[in-house]
Amino acid sequence: MKLKLLSNWRGGLPELGVKRPWLVVVINLLIVMAGIAALLAVEVRELPDVDRPIVSVRALLPGASPETMDAEVTRILESAVARVSGVKSINSASEENSARISIEFRPNSDVDKAAADVREAISRVQRDLPDNVEQLSVFKADQDAQEIVQIGVTSTVYDEQALARLIEQDIVPLFIALPGVADVPLFGSRSRVLRIILDPLRLTSYELTVADITEVLRGAPLDIPAGSFRAGEQQLLVRADAAVTKEADIGALVIRDDIRIQDVAHVTFSPADTRSIVRLNGQQVVGMGVVRQAGSNTIEISDGIHEAIDKINQRFENITLTVIADESVFIRGAVKEVIKTLAFAILVVIAVIRLFSGSMRITLIPAIAMPVSLLGTLAVGWAIGFSINILTLLALVLATGLIVDDAIVVLESVQRRRAEGLGSSAAAVVGTRRVFFAVLATTAVLVAVFIPIAFLPGTAGRLFREFGLILAVAVAISSFVALSIVPAAMARLGPYEPRARSVDGLGVALVAFYDASLGWVMSRPWLSLVVSIAAALAAGSLYTQLDRELLPPEDRGSIPIFSSGPDGVGLSYAERQGDSMENVLLPLMDNGEIESLYTIVGRWDPNIVFIKARLAPWHERERSQQAIAAELKPLFANIPGMSIRIFSANSLGLRGASGGGISLALLGTDYNDIFAAARDYANAIRERLDTVSGPRINYQPSQPQLSVKVDRQRASDLNVSLDSIAQTLKVMVDGVEIVDLNVDDQTVPIILEAGSDKINDPGDLVNLYVRTVTGELIPLSSVVTLEERGVAGQLDRRAQRRAIDISVEVNPNVAMQTAVDDLLALAEEVLPSTISVITRGEAAALDETTRDTLITYGFALLIVFLVLVAQFESLASAAVIMTIVPFGLAAAIFALFLTGTSLNIYSQVGLVMLIGLIAKNGILLVEFADQLRDEGHSVRDAIAGAAHARLRPIAMTLVSTIFGALPLIIATGPGAEARAAVGWVVFGGLGMAALFTLYLTPVIYLGLARFAKPRAAAKQRLEAELDQIDSDFIDPHQN
Repeated sequence: MKLKLLSNWRGGLPELGVKRPWLVVVINLLIVMAGIAALLAVEVRELPDVDRPIVSVRALLPGASPETMDAEVTRILESAVARVSGVKSINSASEENSARISIEFRPNSDVDKAAADVREAISRVQRDLPDNVEQLSVFKADQDAQEIVQIGVTSTVYDEQALARLIEQDIVPLFIALPGVADVPLFGSRSRVLRIILDPLRLTSYELTVADITEVLRGAPLDIPAGSFRAGEQQLLVRADAAVTKEADIGALVIRDDIRIQDVAHVTFSPADTRSIVRLNGQQVVGMGVVRQAGSNTIEISDGIHEAIDKINQRFENITLTVIADESVFIRGAVKEVIKTLAFAILVVIAVIRLFSGSMRITLIPAIAMPVSLLGTLAVGWAIGFSINILTLLALVLATGLIVDDAIVVLESVQRRRAEGLGSSAAAVVGTRRVFFAVLATTAVLVAVFIPIAFLPGTAGRLFREFGLILAVAVAISSFVALSIVPAAMARLGPYEPRARSVDGLGVALVAFYDASLGWVMSRPWLSLVVSIAAALAAGSLYTQLDRELLPPEDRGSIPIFSSGPDGVGLSYAERQGDSMENVLLPLMDNGEIESLYTIVGRWDPNIVFIKARLAPWHERERSQQAIAAELKPLFANIPGMSIRIFSANSLGLRGASGGGISLALLGTDYNDIFAAARDYANAIRERLDTVSGPRINYQPSQPQLSVKVDRQRASDLNVSLDSIAQTLKVMVDGVEIVDLNVDDQTVPIILEAGSDKINDPGDLVNLYVRTVTGELIPLSSVVTLEERGVAGQLDRRAQRRAIDISVEVNPNVAMQTAVDDLLALAEEVLPSTISVITRGEAAALDETTRDTLITYGFALLIVFLVLVAQFESLASAAVIMTIVPFGLAAAIFALFLTGTSLNIYSQVGLVMLIGLIAKNGILLVEFADQLRDEGHSVRDAIAGAAHARLRPIAMTLVSTIFGALPLIIATGPGAEARAAVGWVVFGGLGMAALFTLYLTPVIYLGLARFAKPRAAAKQRLEAELDQIDSDFIDPHQN
């Protein structure tokens, strides 16, 4: 028997490990060294580079209404950038004075090239824009993106103007220069300006117009290079300098005759108008934000920011920079927690092996295989450009149970050969050879499952590419380690007798129970099938009841609060409301749950208040971010005059469902028609849907607007230019920036405006005068009429069409997908044919991801089946294994339902991964049963013998994988929600699937394998035919 077995072992990896152990050791040591080197050099970040390539365009047109911005600026810019190659979607917003356009490109686009293409497209249409469009700029980031670091600047010495100058000239350039920083917006900063405050009555008495003042002021910074000439041996430069930089000098400028600027206006240096107010814990500060570029590393930027802050605080004694919020804290905490989980998982797996093996010497062998495989995986990941992030570390945690599976299978087989009496070297080679095919088959199947995860399309694909490939690499390396280092170590391990343990008796009893129960089940195959199918159908019904969302709620350690007041209210109103909101949060500061309050009044508009409440570290508070937010919602609802919403950021930076809401957009050609449809749609939602509530239309024509209608014919008859009318209105209403002065190496704009007490009634406007072409003065009332009406404060566009957004709250215990389906069905019924509806933010990404994941399920199942057919050379054996997979997935659905875990992007990837794990255990059974059939056993005896022989390795691999996922479930701290989603699928799903693997697989094999011949039959037939050929063709010379 032994000679027969040994006759087939010449060469191969197991024998190499036995004959040349030092070669195997050196190869594995090189793998370890490569892993350590990678660990020192690899990049650390929160997630793989899943940033959507976004380029933003911003344009300013002082004095323009939202309607003007939409028609004359936004529409033209959108049409230009839409022609750029690779554009996926375009969103824009037009507000008073400004327009913002966000262009998202396809996932594989280069953001630098995209930004260059956008700049080129804009330059081609710049001549079509109004002449006074200012600051037409392009950013390689989402203009609405949250800052990754927020900083407060305070000073007890500098006034507002000096502090603003110091920040703009010395601090902002330092931050902008850091790699990966896209923009550093300032809030609450008031730079220095020179105000020329006109007195309309004195203008009229001197028979002057606004245009006369403007013309004089434009020459204030006169500084003209006049060239050069040679005087003898010297070259002299000629400079015409008539610049004025002092208040008195500006006031002394002559307008006409002896009339000077100071006679009709007050000249003064002062801070610019307050556009936003920033407070940190009630103290007014200047706020700075750091916006990162798409694809950049948050942790590296944060490190650079902190280093720069330390240098600035040392360099400037009279100012203090304080970090208010830092996204990298969550990332570092999440990475640290996953590393702890990984270490715990390794210890758990080692303990499981120790329990089964009964020998510490035996346990050391797979314990050595684990770090070799993990470090080798890190080395390969670093070589192909992967980073250490939450998902790659999560893959390593899950791989911890997988990478010892091959070592356990080989180890158990070698131990079995030793028990039969073979020597240590022979047992190492024979035992490894016996399971060689099974190890390769399980490796190929797992790789076949993990590769499709890596090539998911869309957001899910970019998110899980590194996850799937890391798992595939880990499994491949672990099979090499198991087939090389395990036989090498077992060959050197001397004879040993395991000590008798009390737990051994339990093991024998469990094996006896399994053999008896399996015999009973195999005697009643139809009953087993009916029970299994009933369980699968029950799981199918539960699948439709699972909550579906893109990401599980994440406790990121802060609560962002967004609120808006009525259109047209000023900063003072919003500041008072901000005080009321802060008062709601103060009790939480007193009990230590909130560490700081960062408030920005007027961040985007004067009526908007944004508060970021930074929570205490995760281990210092008992309640989660979501629990605290749930307590605050009804308290904020009691504040009148403000629409307040608590939302939550997520890892993908998508807006929508993070705060329990869904965002939709209605598209059309006319805002009035869209608004009418939106109101009908919102009323229908309130009356007919119970899955969502609180529909909110983000378009309210309540911003008061005074329209000045110019009679062109009358103006022409009176010889009044339209430019003169426009300029007069701009100056007297909002003020106009005329020109810039260079004062002490600082750019100071000259702003021409009317005093705050001069124009306080619409009637004051028509009493102004303009000059005709012939020099006469006529009142504005001669050529204009006034009309008051309400307009929207912001006009949006989506997909180059005019749009109005609607947001709704998802009711408790309602799946997001269900709510989205109800909303879209109602829209189909209620909205007119000219109005279309699209989902936005997280709801849109959920639809895309669900579709992509279903495609991945199909591909994973098909690829696994084809791999199994190729390896087993049998459709029946492959079908046996594949038939078990749906029942295993049903077990995972039970686990999700019982634990209340939603069907999100993490748990869905866990389900795809479960396909491979279930198939792996099936392979161990079916492969050994096929070997027994080749030796002449009947189908029933073969599967019964295989189930008995493989119970121990299957139990060991199942328990090690299941308990390897246990730390994911019990983990706490940053990012625990994502880890738990995958952990419950593996822990609960694989745990319940063990019953299907151990009982249903033999039943299905018994039913299907009888229709297929043993695998050795083809080989025997070929050998018989070759022997026949040899006998038919006998050498004639032998006669």
